[in-house]
Amino acid sequence: MSQAKVDRNKEQKANRKQIMAREKRQHFAAVACIWAILIAIAGWAGYSAYGIYQNNQPIEKIYVDLDAIDEYTATLNEIE
Repeated sequence: MSQAKVDRNKEQKANRKQIMAREKRQHFAAVACIWAILIAIAGWAGYSAYGIYQNNQPIEKIYVDLDAIDEYTATLNEIE
């Protein structure tokens, strides 16, 4: 082995705890980001599906009493 390789191995062995801790933090951050993205996609899909479901519901009929407007227009026609 070359001296550079030996020195690199000694450095890695000396700093193994810090290296492993950094790798563990990076792994945790990556997993947390993936979960956040998956939850956001699931929420968006659920919201979209609920919107489609609501748009496909039958429209409720609303009855309005238009007698007052009919009487008003009748009085306008009588005036003319």
